[in-house]
Amino acid sequence: MSDVPTSNPSPNPTRQIRQRLRHTARISRHSFRTAVFLGGAACVAAFSLLFAVIAEKMLEWNSHITQGYWWSALLMLPPAFAVIRWLTMKLAPEARGSGIPQVMAAMSMPQCPEQSRLVSLRQAMWKIVLTAGGLLAGASIGREGPSVQVGAAAMLAWGKWWQKRPRLGIGFRPEALIAAGAAGGLAAAFNTPLAGVVFAIEELGKGSAVRWDRLVMSAVLGAGFLSLAIVGNNPYFQLQQAIHAMQISWQAIAVCAIVNGALGGLFAKALLAGPAAWLPARHRSWAQRHPIWVAAICGLLVALLGILTGGATYGTGYEQASALLNGQGSDHMLFGIAKLGATILSYLAGIPGGIFTPSLAIGVGVGDNIAHLLPMGVDVRLIALLSMAGFLAAATQAPITATVIVMEMTRSQEVTLMLLATALLASFISRQFCPRPFYHSVGRNFRREAMHRHQAAQQAAHQAASQATQQAQSPETNK
Repeated sequence: MSDVPTSNPSPNPTRQIRQRLRHTARISRHSFRTAVFLGGAACVAAFSLLFAVIAEKMLEWNSHITQGYWWSALLMLPPAFAVIRWLTMKLAPEARGSGIPQVMAAMSMPQCPEQSRLVSLRQAMWKIVLTAGGLLAGASIGREGPSVQVGAAAMLAWGKWWQKRPRLGIGFRPEALIAAGAAGGLAAAFNTPLAGVVFAIEELGKGSAVRWDRLVMSAVLGAGFLSLAIVGNNPYFQLQQAIHAMQISWQAIAVCAIVNGALGGLFAKALLAGPAAWLPARHRSWAQRHPIWVAAICGLLVALLGILTGGATYGTGYEQASALLNGQGSDHMLFGIAKLGATILSYLAGIPGGIFTPSLAIGVGVGDNIAHLLPMGVDVRLIALLSMAGFLAAATQAPITATVIVMEMTRSQEVTLMLLATALLASFISRQFCPRPFYHSVGRNFRREAMHRHQAAQQAAHQAASQATQQAQSPETNK
Protein backbone atom coordinates (compact mmCIF):
# COMPACT_ATOMS: atom_id res chain seq x y z
CA MET A 1 0.00 0.00 0.00
CA SER A 2 1.64 3.19 -1.19
CA ASP A 3 1.49 6.48 0.65
CA VAL A 4 -0.61 9.02 -1.19
CA PRO A 5 0.43 12.57 -0.45
CA THR A 6 -2.42 14.72 0.79
CA SER A 7 -2.62 18.25 -0.51
CA ASN A 8 -3.68 21.15 1.74
CA PRO A 9 -7.04 22.61 0.88
CA SER A 10 -6.81 25.84 -1.09
CA PRO A 11 -7.22 28.92 1.09
CA ASN A 12 -10.41 30.90 0.86
CA PRO A 13 -9.66 34.14 -1.06
CA THR A 14 -12.51 36.00 0.64
CA ARG A 15 -11.20 35.06 4.09
CA GLN A 16 -7.69 36.23 3.20
CA ILE A 17 -9.01 39.58 1.99
CA ARG A 18 -10.94 40.07 5.22
CA GLN A 19 -7.89 39.26 7.34
CA ARG A 20 -5.77 41.69 5.37
CA LEU A 21 -8.39 44.42 5.70
CA ARG A 22 -8.62 43.86 9.47
CA HIS A 23 -4.82 43.95 9.74
CA THR A 24 -4.67 47.15 7.69
CA ALA A 25 -7.40 48.71 9.82
CA ARG A 26 -5.45 47.89 13.00
CA ILE A 27 -2.31 49.47 11.58
CA SER A 28 -4.23 52.54 10.43
CA ARG A 29 -5.95 52.94 13.80
CA HIS A 30 -2.65 52.65 15.66
CA SER A 31 -0.99 55.13 13.32
CA PHE A 32 -3.89 57.53 13.73
CA ARG A 33 -3.71 57.28 17.54
CA THR A 34 0.01 58.06 17.36
CA ALA A 35 -0.64 61.04 15.09
CA VAL A 36 -3.31 62.35 17.47
CA PHE A 37 -0.94 61.98 20.42
CA LEU A 38 1.82 63.84 18.59
CA GLY A 39 -0.67 66.53 17.64
CA GLY A 40 -1.44 66.93 21.34
CA ALA A 41 2.29 67.23 22.01
CA ALA A 42 2.41 70.11 19.53
CA CYS A 43 -0.40 71.83 21.45
CA VAL A 44 1.48 71.33 24.72
CA ALA A 45 4.64 72.85 23.23
CA ALA A 46 2.66 75.81 21.90
CA PHE A 47 1.06 76.48 25.30
CA SER A 48 4.43 76.20 27.08
CA LEU A 49 6.17 78.56 24.68
CA LEU A 50 3.32 81.08 24.88
CA PHE A 51 3.45 80.87 28.66
CA ALA A 52 7.22 81.47 28.54
CA VAL A 53 6.80 84.58 26.39
CA ILE A 54 4.17 86.01 28.76
CA ALA A 55 6.28 85.24 31.83
CA GLU A 56 9.41 86.84 30.37
CA LYS A 57 7.46 89.99 29.53
CA MET A 58 6.06 90.19 33.08
CA LEU A 59 9.55 89.78 34.55
CA GLU A 60 10.87 92.50 32.25
CA TRP A 61 8.15 94.93 33.33
CA ASN A 62 8.74 94.16 37.00
CA SER A 63 12.46 94.80 36.58
CA HIS A 64 11.81 98.21 34.99
CA ILE A 65 9.41 99.21 37.76
CA THR A 66 11.43 98.01 40.76
CA GLN A 67 14.75 99.34 39.46
CA GLY A 68 13.27 102.72 38.67
CA TYR A 69 11.34 103.01 41.94
CA TRP A 70 12.79 100.87 44.74
CA TRP A 71 9.80 101.54 46.99
CA SER A 72 7.28 100.34 44.40
CA ALA A 73 7.37 96.77 45.72
CA LEU A 74 5.88 97.94 49.03
CA LEU A 75 2.91 99.30 47.10
CA MET A 76 2.58 96.42 44.63
CA LEU A 77 3.23 93.15 46.43
CA PRO A 78 0.81 93.22 49.43
CA PRO A 79 -2.32 94.17 47.44
CA ALA A 80 -1.26 92.01 44.47
CA PHE A 81 -0.85 88.93 46.68
CA ALA A 82 -4.23 89.60 48.31
CA VAL A 83 -6.04 90.07 44.98
CA ILE A 84 -4.41 87.02 43.36
CA ARG A 85 -5.24 84.91 46.40
CA TRP A 86 -8.87 86.09 46.31
CA LEU A 87 -9.16 85.37 42.58
CA THR A 88 -7.60 81.95 43.08
CA MET A 89 -10.08 81.04 45.81
CA LYS A 90 -13.08 82.29 43.84
CA LEU A 91 -12.25 81.31 40.27
CA ALA A 92 -9.47 78.71 40.21
CA PRO A 93 -8.97 76.87 43.51
CA GLU A 94 -7.19 74.00 41.74
CA ALA A 95 -4.64 76.41 40.26
CA ARG A 96 -2.98 77.38 43.53
CA GLY A 97 0.61 76.45 44.16
CA SER A 98 2.94 74.64 41.80
CA GLY A 99 0.66 72.55 39.57
CA ILE A 100 2.72 69.35 39.72
CA PRO A 101 0.84 68.02 42.81
CA GLN A 102 -2.47 68.49 40.99
CA VAL A 103 -1.18 66.37 38.12
CA MET A 104 -0.02 63.62 40.48
CA ALA A 105 -3.38 63.66 42.26
CA ALA A 106 -5.29 63.40 38.98
CA MET A 107 -3.18 60.45 37.82
CA SER A 108 -3.82 58.53 41.04
CA MET A 109 -7.61 59.03 40.96
CA PRO A 110 -10.27 56.89 39.29
CA GLN A 111 -11.85 58.35 36.18
CA CYS A 112 -14.47 60.85 37.36
CA PRO A 113 -15.39 64.54 36.91
CA GLU A 114 -13.11 65.55 39.81
CA GLN A 115 -10.11 64.04 38.01
CA SER A 116 -10.71 66.29 35.03
CA ARG A 117 -11.30 69.29 37.28
CA LEU A 118 -7.78 69.09 38.72
CA VAL A 119 -6.28 69.52 35.26
CA SER A 120 -9.10 71.26 33.41
CA LEU A 121 -8.37 73.71 30.62
CA ARG A 122 -10.26 76.44 32.50
CA GLN A 123 -8.03 76.05 35.55
CA ALA A 124 -4.98 76.03 33.26
CA MET A 125 -5.95 79.34 31.64
CA TRP A 126 -6.37 80.96 35.04
CA LYS A 127 -3.05 79.40 36.05
CA ILE A 128 -1.30 81.28 33.25
CA VAL A 129 -3.01 84.58 34.03
CA LEU A 130 -2.52 84.46 37.81
CA THR A 131 1.07 83.24 37.62
CA ALA A 132 1.86 86.04 35.20
CA GLY A 133 0.28 88.48 37.65
CA GLY A 134 2.45 87.16 40.46
CA LEU A 135 5.61 87.55 38.35
CA LEU A 136 4.61 91.10 37.42
CA ALA A 137 4.20 91.96 41.09
CA GLY A 138 7.57 90.41 42.03
CA ALA A 139 6.64 87.10 43.66
CA SER A 140 9.44 84.56 44.02
CA ILE A 141 7.79 81.93 41.83
CA GLY A 142 8.51 80.07 38.60
CA ARG A 143 6.55 79.13 35.51
CA GLU A 144 7.95 75.61 34.97
CA GLY A 145 5.77 73.90 37.59
CA PRO A 146 2.64 75.63 36.27
CA SER A 147 3.69 74.61 32.75
CA VAL A 148 3.31 70.99 33.89
CA GLN A 149 -0.32 71.51 34.89
CA VAL A 150 -1.04 73.58 31.78
CA GLY A 151 0.49 70.88 29.57
CA ALA A 152 -1.55 68.15 31.26
CA ALA A 153 -4.76 70.16 30.84
CA ALA A 154 -4.06 70.86 27.17
CA MET A 155 -3.29 67.21 26.42
CA LEU A 156 -6.34 65.93 28.31
CA ALA A 157 -8.67 68.37 26.54
CA TRP A 158 -7.13 67.42 23.18
CA GLY A 159 -7.60 63.69 23.78
CA LYS A 160 -11.19 64.09 24.98
CA TRP A 161 -12.04 66.16 21.92
CA TRP A 162 -10.97 63.32 19.64
CA GLN A 163 -12.70 60.69 21.77
CA LYS A 164 -16.02 62.45 21.29
CA ARG A 165 -15.95 61.31 17.66
CA PRO A 166 -17.11 57.68 17.88
CA ARG A 167 -16.69 57.06 14.17
CA LEU A 168 -12.91 57.23 14.56
CA GLY A 169 -12.94 54.43 17.12
CA ILE A 170 -9.96 55.66 19.15
CA GLY A 171 -9.64 55.95 22.91
CA PHE A 172 -7.02 57.07 25.39
CA ARG A 173 -6.48 56.45 29.07
CA PRO A 174 -6.82 59.73 31.00
CA GLU A 175 -3.67 59.04 33.02
CA ALA A 176 -1.69 58.54 29.80
CA LEU A 177 -2.89 61.87 28.42
CA ILE A 178 -2.16 63.64 31.70
CA ALA A 179 1.32 62.15 32.02
CA ALA A 180 2.24 62.94 28.41
CA GLY A 181 1.04 66.53 28.67
CA ALA A 182 2.65 67.15 32.05
CA ALA A 183 6.07 65.76 31.13
CA GLY A 184 5.87 67.40 27.72
CA GLY A 185 5.14 70.73 29.40
CA LEU A 186 8.26 70.37 31.54
CA ALA A 187 10.38 69.35 28.55
CA ALA A 188 9.20 72.35 26.53
CA ALA A 189 9.53 74.78 29.45
CA PHE A 190 13.17 73.92 30.15
CA ASN A 191 14.01 73.03 26.52
CA THR A 192 15.11 69.61 27.84
CA PRO A 193 13.41 66.63 26.10
CA LEU A 194 15.37 63.98 28.01
CA ALA A 195 14.50 65.54 31.36
CA GLY A 196 10.81 65.33 30.48
CA VAL A 197 11.09 61.58 29.88
CA VAL A 198 12.97 61.06 33.15
CA PHE A 199 10.38 63.16 35.00
CA ALA A 200 7.58 61.01 33.57
CA ILE A 201 9.33 57.82 34.67
CA GLU A 202 10.60 58.88 38.10
CA GLU A 203 7.78 61.09 39.33
CA LEU A 204 4.58 60.70 37.29
CA GLY A 205 4.96 56.99 36.55
CA LYS A 206 5.29 55.72 40.12
CA GLY A 207 2.95 52.79 40.57
CA SER A 208 1.57 53.16 37.07
CA ALA A 209 2.02 51.41 33.75
CA VAL A 210 2.35 54.86 32.16
CA ARG A 211 6.07 54.85 32.91
CA TRP A 212 6.60 52.22 30.19
CA ASP A 213 4.04 53.56 27.68
CA ARG A 214 5.90 54.19 24.41
CA LEU A 215 3.12 56.46 23.17
CA VAL A 216 3.51 58.69 26.22
CA MET A 217 7.28 58.84 25.82
CA SER A 218 6.89 59.69 22.14
CA ALA A 219 4.60 62.60 22.99
CA VAL A 220 7.00 63.89 25.67
CA LEU A 221 9.94 63.79 23.27
CA GLY A 222 7.78 65.33 20.57
CA ALA A 223 6.93 68.34 22.76
CA GLY A 224 10.57 68.77 23.69
CA PHE A 225 11.84 68.49 20.13
CA LEU A 226 9.20 70.92 18.86
CA SER A 227 10.38 73.41 21.45
CA LEU A 228 13.96 72.87 20.28
CA ALA A 229 12.91 73.39 16.67
CA ILE A 230 11.12 76.67 17.42
CA VAL A 231 13.40 78.20 20.06
CA GLY A 232 16.62 76.60 18.87
CA ASN A 233 19.04 74.16 20.44
CA ASN A 234 19.98 76.63 23.15
CA PRO A 235 20.52 75.57 26.76
CA TYR A 236 18.31 77.09 29.44
CA PHE A 237 21.43 78.54 31.10
CA GLN A 238 23.96 79.96 28.66
CA LEU A 239 27.48 79.21 29.96
CA GLN A 240 30.21 81.32 28.43
CA GLN A 241 32.79 78.65 29.25
CA ALA A 242 32.21 74.95 29.81
CA ILE A 243 32.51 73.71 33.39
CA HIS A 244 34.95 70.82 33.74
CA ALA A 245 35.44 68.46 36.66
CA MET A 246 39.03 69.41 37.42
CA GLN A 247 40.75 69.98 40.76
CA ILE A 248 37.78 69.15 42.92
CA SER A 249 37.69 66.66 45.76
CA TRP A 250 34.92 64.34 46.86
CA GLN A 251 34.98 66.20 50.18
CA ALA A 252 33.72 69.30 48.37
CA ILE A 253 30.95 67.25 46.77
CA ALA A 254 29.98 65.89 50.18
CA VAL A 255 29.83 69.43 51.62
CA CYS A 256 27.57 70.58 48.77
CA ALA A 257 25.28 67.59 49.25
CA ILE A 258 25.04 67.89 53.04
CA VAL A 259 24.43 71.64 53.16
CA ASN A 260 21.92 71.68 50.30
CA GLY A 261 20.28 68.46 51.51
CA ALA A 262 19.64 69.96 54.94
CA LEU A 263 18.42 73.29 53.54
CA GLY A 264 16.29 71.59 50.89
CA GLY A 265 14.68 69.31 53.47
CA LEU A 266 13.88 72.26 55.75
CA PHE A 267 12.59 74.18 52.73
CA ALA A 268 10.16 71.38 51.80
CA LYS A 269 9.11 70.96 55.44
CA ALA A 270 8.36 74.67 55.73
CA LEU A 271 6.22 74.58 52.58
CA LEU A 272 4.26 71.57 53.82
CA ALA A 273 3.71 73.10 57.27
CA GLY A 274 1.67 75.99 55.93
CA PRO A 275 1.36 79.56 57.24
CA ALA A 276 -0.34 78.56 60.51
CA ALA A 277 2.78 76.70 61.68
CA TRP A 278 4.70 79.99 61.83
CA LEU A 279 2.26 81.56 64.27
CA PRO A 280 1.74 80.98 68.00
CA ALA A 281 -0.81 78.28 68.82
CA ARG A 282 -3.48 80.79 69.88
CA HIS A 283 -3.30 82.65 66.55
CA ARG A 284 -3.23 79.70 64.15
CA SER A 285 -6.98 79.68 63.67
CA TRP A 286 -6.79 83.33 62.58
CA ALA A 287 -4.54 82.37 59.66
CA GLN A 288 -7.06 79.78 58.50
CA ARG A 289 -9.98 82.22 58.75
CA HIS A 290 -8.23 85.10 56.96
CA PRO A 291 -6.21 83.75 54.01
CA ILE A 292 -6.41 87.09 52.18
CA TRP A 293 -4.71 88.92 55.05
CA VAL A 294 -2.10 86.18 55.25
CA ALA A 295 -1.35 86.66 51.55
CA ALA A 296 -1.01 90.43 52.01
CA ILE A 297 1.40 89.99 54.94
CA CYS A 298 3.46 87.51 52.91
CA GLY A 299 3.57 90.05 50.08
CA LEU A 300 4.85 92.73 52.44
CA LEU A 301 7.64 90.46 53.73
CA VAL A 302 8.63 89.50 50.17
CA ALA A 303 8.84 93.19 49.31
CA LEU A 304 11.09 93.87 52.30
CA LEU A 305 13.42 91.01 51.33
CA GLY A 306 13.56 92.36 47.80
CA ILE A 307 14.46 95.86 48.99
CA LEU A 308 17.18 94.51 51.29
CA THR A 309 18.77 92.57 48.40
CA GLY A 310 18.40 95.28 45.77
CA GLY A 311 15.60 93.42 43.97
CA ALA A 312 17.55 90.17 43.60
CA THR A 313 14.82 88.03 45.14
CA TYR A 314 12.01 89.16 42.83
CA GLY A 315 10.82 86.80 40.13
CA THR A 316 12.32 83.44 39.21
CA GLY A 317 15.96 84.23 40.05
CA TYR A 318 17.09 83.18 36.59
CA GLU A 319 19.34 86.18 35.93
CA GLN A 320 21.13 85.86 39.28
CA ALA A 321 21.64 82.12 38.83
CA SER A 322 22.94 82.60 35.30
CA ALA A 323 25.44 85.23 36.46
CA LEU A 324 26.76 83.01 39.26
CA LEU A 325 27.12 80.03 36.93
CA ASN A 326 29.25 82.22 34.69
CA GLY A 327 31.49 83.23 37.59
CA GLN A 328 30.34 86.85 37.74
CA GLY A 329 29.62 86.77 41.45
CA SER A 330 26.70 88.24 43.34
CA ASP A 331 26.18 91.69 44.80
CA HIS A 332 24.63 90.14 47.89
CA MET A 333 26.33 87.34 49.77
CA LEU A 334 23.07 86.17 51.32
CA PHE A 335 21.19 85.95 48.02
CA GLY A 336 20.59 82.18 48.39
CA ILE A 337 19.13 82.44 51.89
CA ALA A 338 17.07 85.52 51.03
CA LYS A 339 15.72 83.79 47.92
CA LEU A 340 14.79 80.77 50.04
CA GLY A 341 12.79 82.98 52.40
CA ALA A 342 11.07 84.85 49.56
CA THR A 343 10.09 81.57 47.88
CA ILE A 344 8.64 80.15 51.10
CA LEU A 345 6.61 83.32 51.68
CA SER A 346 5.35 83.37 48.08
CA TYR A 347 4.21 79.76 48.38
CA LEU A 348 2.56 80.26 51.79
CA ALA A 349 0.55 83.13 50.29
CA GLY A 350 -1.44 80.51 48.36
CA ILE A 351 -1.00 82.09 44.94
CA PRO A 352 -0.32 80.12 41.74
CA GLY A 353 3.37 79.69 41.00
CA GLY A 354 6.05 77.02 40.94
CA ILE A 355 9.15 76.38 43.03
CA PHE A 356 11.27 74.73 40.33
CA THR A 357 13.26 77.68 39.00
CA PRO A 358 13.49 79.46 42.39
CA SER A 359 14.94 76.22 43.80
CA LEU A 360 17.62 76.26 41.11
CA ALA A 361 18.45 79.87 42.00
CA ILE A 362 18.56 79.06 45.72
CA GLY A 363 20.95 76.19 45.08
CA VAL A 364 23.28 78.39 43.02
CA GLY A 365 23.26 81.09 45.70
CA VAL A 366 24.04 78.58 48.45
CA GLY A 367 26.78 77.09 46.28
CA ASP A 368 28.38 80.53 45.93
CA ASN A 369 28.51 80.79 49.73
CA ILE A 370 29.97 77.28 50.05
CA ALA A 371 32.68 78.06 47.48
CA HIS A 372 33.93 80.99 49.58
CA LEU A 373 34.36 78.66 52.57
CA LEU A 374 36.34 76.02 50.66
CA PRO A 375 40.10 76.18 50.02
CA MET A 376 41.41 78.41 47.27
CA GLY A 377 41.61 76.98 43.78
CA VAL A 378 38.12 75.44 43.74
CA ASP A 379 36.04 76.36 40.70
CA VAL A 380 33.20 78.48 42.08
CA ARG A 381 31.06 77.72 39.03
CA LEU A 382 31.33 73.97 39.57
CA ILE A 383 30.33 74.29 43.23
CA ALA A 384 27.36 76.42 42.20
CA LEU A 385 26.37 73.83 39.59
CA LEU A 386 26.59 70.94 42.06
CA SER A 387 24.61 72.89 44.65
CA MET A 388 21.93 73.63 42.06
CA ALA A 389 21.37 69.92 41.49
CA GLY A 390 21.69 69.16 45.20
CA PHE A 391 19.10 71.67 46.37
CA LEU A 392 16.60 70.77 43.65
CA ALA A 393 16.99 67.06 44.48
CA ALA A 394 16.56 67.79 48.20
CA ALA A 395 13.48 69.97 47.69
CA THR A 396 11.72 67.50 45.39
CA GLN A 397 13.40 64.21 46.48
CA ALA A 398 13.69 63.31 42.80
CA PRO A 399 17.48 62.98 42.36
CA ILE A 400 17.49 61.47 38.85
CA THR A 401 15.20 64.17 37.47
CA ALA A 402 17.25 66.89 39.19
CA THR A 403 20.49 65.50 37.75
CA VAL A 404 19.22 65.23 34.19
CA ILE A 405 17.54 68.65 34.25
CA VAL A 406 20.66 70.44 35.52
CA MET A 407 22.93 68.50 33.15
CA GLU A 408 20.72 69.12 30.13
CA MET A 409 19.90 72.77 30.81
CA THR A 410 23.59 73.65 31.21
CA ARG A 411 25.03 71.13 28.70
CA SER A 412 27.39 69.87 31.44
CA GLN A 413 27.67 66.23 30.47
CA GLU A 414 31.29 66.12 31.71
CA VAL A 415 30.22 66.42 35.36
CA THR A 416 27.15 64.16 35.21
CA LEU A 417 28.63 61.65 37.66
CA MET A 418 29.34 64.38 40.21
CA LEU A 419 25.89 65.86 39.74
CA LEU A 420 24.31 62.46 40.32
CA ALA A 421 26.39 61.79 43.43
CA THR A 422 25.48 65.19 44.88
CA ALA A 423 21.79 64.78 44.07
CA LEU A 424 21.54 61.28 45.56
CA LEU A 425 23.28 62.23 48.79
CA ALA A 426 21.33 65.49 49.12
CA SER A 427 18.05 63.63 48.59
CA PHE A 428 18.99 61.16 51.33
CA ILE A 429 19.89 64.00 53.72
CA SER A 430 16.63 65.77 52.90
CA ARG A 431 14.57 62.75 53.98
CA GLN A 432 15.98 63.06 57.49
CA PHE A 433 14.31 66.48 57.78
CA CYS A 434 11.24 65.91 55.58
CA PRO A 435 10.43 62.20 55.21
CA ARG A 436 7.60 62.80 52.76
CA PRO A 437 8.43 64.04 49.24
CA PHE A 438 6.99 67.51 48.77
CA TYR A 439 5.10 67.04 45.49
CA HIS A 440 3.62 63.69 46.52
CA SER A 441 2.54 65.00 49.93
CA VAL A 442 0.72 67.98 48.44
CA GLY A 443 -0.67 65.72 45.72
CA ARG A 444 -2.23 63.46 48.35
CA ASN A 445 -3.94 66.52 49.87
CA PHE A 446 -5.39 67.49 46.49
CA ARG A 447 -6.51 63.90 45.94
CA ARG A 448 -8.16 63.76 49.35
CA GLU A 449 -10.08 66.97 48.69
CA ALA A 450 -11.14 65.81 45.22
CA MET A 451 -12.30 62.39 46.43
CA HIS A 452 -14.24 64.03 49.26
CA ARG A 453 -16.08 66.22 46.72
CA HIS A 454 -16.67 63.21 44.49
CA GLN A 455 -18.15 61.16 47.34
CA ALA A 456 -20.30 64.10 48.46
CA ALA A 457 -21.63 64.49 44.91
CA GLN A 458 -22.41 60.76 44.72
CA GLN A 459 -24.24 60.85 48.05
CA ALA A 460 -26.25 63.90 46.97
CA ALA A 461 -27.19 62.20 43.71
CA HIS A 462 -28.18 59.03 45.56
CA GLN A 463 -30.35 60.98 48.00
CA ALA A 464 -32.00 62.88 45.17
CA ALA A 465 -32.76 59.62 43.36
CA SER A 466 -34.21 58.11 46.55
CA GLN A 467 -36.43 61.11 47.13
CA ALA A 468 -37.63 61.02 43.53
CA THR A 469 -38.46 57.32 43.88
CA GLN A 470 -40.36 57.95 47.11
CA GLN A 471 -42.33 60.79 45.55
CA ALA A 472 -43.18 58.61 42.55
CA GLN A 473 -44.40 55.79 44.81
CA SER A 474 -46.35 57.98 47.26
CA PRO A 475 -49.45 58.47 45.02
CA GLU A 476 -49.71 54.72 44.50
CA THR A 477 -49.42 54.17 48.27
CA ASN A 478 -52.20 56.70 48.96
CA LYS A 479 -54.44 54.90 46.45
